Amino acid sequence: MNDTLAGWLQILALVAALALTFRPLGDYMAYVLTSPRHSTVERALYRLGGINADADQPWSAFLRGVLAFALVSVLFLYGFLRLQNHFVLGLGTPAMDTDQSFNTAVSFVTNTNWQSYAGESALGHLVQMSGLAVQNFVSAAVGIAVVAALIRGFTRQRTDRVGNFWVDVTRIVLRVLLPICVVFAIVLVAAGVVQNLHGLQSVTTVAGGEQRITGGPVASQEVIKELGTNGGGFYNANSAHPFENPNGFTNWLQIYLLMVIAVCLPRTFGTMVGDRRQGYAIVAVMAVIWAGSVAIVTVNELYNVSSTAGHAAGAMMEGKEQRFGVWASALFAASTTLTSTGAVNSFLDSYTPLGGGMTIFNMMLGEIAPGGTGSGLYGILILAIVGVFVAGLMVGRTPEYLGKKLRGQQMKFASLYILTTPAVVLVGAGVAMSLPGERAAMLNSGPHGFSEVLYAFTSAANNNGSAFAGLSVNTVWYNTALGLAMAVGRYLPIVFVLALAGSLAQQQAVPATAGTLPTHRPLFVGLLIAVILIVVGLTYFPALALGPLAEGLH
Repeated sequence: MNDTLAGWLQILALVAALALTFRPLGDYMAYVLTSPRHSTVERALYRLGGINADADQPWSAFLRGVLAFALVSVLFLYGFLRLQNHFVLGLGTPAMDTDQSFNTAVSFVTNTNWQSYAGESALGHLVQMSGLAVQNFVSAAVGIAVVAALIRGFTRQRTDRVGNFWVDVTRIVLRVLLPICVVFAIVLVAAGVVQNLHGLQSVTTVAGGEQRITGGPVASQEVIKELGTNGGGFYNANSAHPFENPNGFTNWLQIYLLMVIAVCLPRTFGTMVGDRRQGYAIVAVMAVIWAGSVAIVTVNELYNVSSTAGHAAGAMMEGKEQRFGVWASALFAASTTLTSTGAVNSFLDSYTPLGGGMTIFNMMLGEIAPGGTGSGLYGILILAIVGVFVAGLMVGRTPEYLGKKLRGQQMKFASLYILTTPAVVLVGAGVAMSLPGERAAMLNSGPHGFSEVLYAFTSAANNNGSAFAGLSVNTVWYNTALGLAMAVGRYLPIVFVLALAGSLAQQQAVPATAGTLPTHRPLFVGLLIAVILIVVGLTYFPALALGPLAEGLH
C-alpha cells in the first residue's frame, strides 16, 4: 500500500470512528451532567468532603470551587515534586528544583502539561502515577464542568444557579473518564505499549552493545494523557517514543482518543439545550477548521518547494518517525494543536515554515476545533456569541442566542474572554524577546528563533503544552514566566465564562421570532468560521508575519 492511500484511509477511518461515537458518547455525557441520581461511591465521597450534592451553586460559588481546587492541587503537586526523593518507587531521582516544580505543578493542574524536563530521568513512578496522572483526570473534568455551567446558563431562567462544581467533577471522573481509560489502557497494552513498574533495565542492543532503558506505568498514563487532552509524555520523546506509541495502530488510536470527547461535546450541548441542530452546527464549524488545518500541514510537509533537499526526497522527513511517515505525523500535529493536547509524535521545530506556522495558528484559534475537553466547546460558544452579535449589528436588532438576549454585560464578558489569551501570548513573547538573557536561550536566530519563543507562549497561554523545541526553557525566568502564562491563560477566561453563565441564567428566555437569526443553518456556520478567522487574523497577524510567514517567504 502506498503512503497516499494509507494516509487517506487513516483519515477516513478516524472520521468514521468519531462519527460513530458522536451520538452515544455525547448523549451519555448529557445524561451524566443532568441526572438527579448519585451513585453509592459518589455519595460516600460527598459525605467525606462535606458536600451537599443536591444543592446547586451560583456562578461565584462555582468559581470559588474551581479556584480553590486548583490552588490545593498546585500546592499538593508542588510538594510531591519537591519531596519525591523520599517516596517509594522514586527510582533514585532527586527532588525537582523550586522553579521547575512550580512550572510542572501549574502545568499539569491547568491541563497544559508543558514539560521542561525529561520524564524518564526526572521523575519516579509514584509521582508519575499519583501526582501527574491524577491531575490528568481532574483537570480534564474541570474543563467539562465549566462548559456544563455555561450550557446551564442558556437552559435556565430567572436563577443564579449554574450547577454544582464538586458534583460535576466527581461524576465526570467516575462515570466518563475512568471507564473509558480502563478499556483503552488494556487495548494499548495489547498493542505493545509498556505497562510495568520497572526501573532502569539493561538490555543488549542489536549491535551487541548494552543500553539502559526505563520502564514504567506508561499505558495507563498514555490513555488519559490523550483522552483528557493533557499531552504530557511519560518519556521525553512523548508519543514519538516506541514505548508510548509503538506502531501505526496505536498512533491512530491516540489521535482518536485526543479528539473523541471534544468532538462529542457539541452533541452534549445540543441535547442539554433541547435542540440538537445547535450541536450539529458547532461540530460542523469544528470539522471545517480541522480539515483545513490537516490539509495545510500535510501539503506543506509533502510538497515543500522551499527546501530543495526535501522536495527532491519527496517529503520532509526530518524530525518524523519512519514508522509513521508524513501523513500520520501531520495528522497528529494538526489534531494535537487544534485540541489542547500537546502530545507529539514528531518534532514540530523540524516542520516546514508554513507547516509549523499552521500548528501555531491552530493554537491561536483558541483550540476550538474541536479543542480541549470542555475548554474547546466553551471557547467556540463564546465566539458563537460574538458571531450572533455581529449579525445583530448588521440588521439593527438586539441579538439573541438560544433564547437569551446578548446585551452589553454579556458582550463585555465575551470580549474579555477573547482578549485575555492574546494579551498573555503577545506580552510574554515581547518581554522574552526584549531580554538579552532570554533571547540567548534560542538555538536559532532570525524568524525561526522568534517562532520558537512565540510558540512557547502560545502553547502555555492556550494550555496546549507542546513545544517547538530549539528553546532552552529550563531556566528560572522561563519556568516562572510560562507557569504564570499557563495559570492566567487557564483561569482568567474561566472567570469570564462562569460570569457569563450566571448572567445568562438570570434572564427570562425570549421566544424566537421571524427576525431571530437561525443558528443551526449553514449560513451561521459560515458566519462563525469567518468570525473566528478574522478575530484571530487581526489579533495575531503581525506576530505571525515576524515568525513563520517571514521564514516561509524567505
